[in-house]
Amino acid sequence: MNPRSYRKLVEAHAKRLAREPTTLFFTLAFPLLFLLLIGTVFDAGAGGAAGGAGGGAADAYSYGIDQLVPALVGVVLGSIALTTIPVSTASDREQGVLRRFKASPMPAWRWVATEVTTYFVVALLGVLLLVVGGLVVYDVRFSGSWMAVFAGFSLSALSFIAFGYLVASLSPTPRVASVVGQVLYMPMLFVSGAVMPLSALPDWLHAVAEVLPMTHVVRVMQALWSGRGWPVGSVAVLVCVLVAGGGLSARLFRWE
Repeated sequence: MNPRSYRKLVEAHAKRLAREPTTLFFTLAFPLLFLLLIGTVFDAGAGGAAGGAGGGAADAYSYGIDQLVPALVGVVLGSIALTTIPVSTASDREQGVLRRFKASPMPAWRWVATEVTTYFVVALLGVLLLVVGGLVVYDVRFSGSWMAVFAGFSLSALSFIAFGYLVASLSPTPRVASVVGQVLYMPMLFVSGAVMPLSALPDWLHAVAEVLPMTHVVRVMQALWSGRGWPVGSVAVLVCVLVAGGGLSARLFRWE
């Protein structure tokens, strides 16, 4: 494989993605804006409480922001995997783009590999914006290893991208892909611990949260961010999602 042609194809995918302002907003800007909004609310609450109750509220504020930053990685990955990949892939199939690439001399796997690389890089950029925002604006505490956090992000991202391609494989049209993606993404957003702690949910929703892949992304990222090591159960779930999602996508994917 020629690295230069591979890079050119990744750049072509990135340029196409850059023409989708909705994708860029919900992947790159929305998680950071959500962090700033919640941080402002926490800041006001901690400042008000600190005047009468000492530093306890300030500690709670710091703890909340510290845990929110890695949790929002799930929002970034859910946005790109469940709302972007299915719709973009179904649109390419409907417009004949996939058929033309399949008929070209280029190996089909290279098309898929360069797309996965592009989505991975865009997701990484969204997470980097999030982390830099947390460190610069809120001085969040980090107790883990950056290498371990990157490894956890990579596992989470590849698992969700495989899940996104499975949704794309099963969706006959862009409209169906959009509906299915939103139906999967929105409940995960609020029940996985990505935007609110699981402790705020009723007990019966905890059982639901356990079967959602985003819950395990949040758990892995929070554990590695805090230096608590790898949560084995959640890692196993994400590996299963990666293997099952990738295998079924390869079997069910339709080029036209």
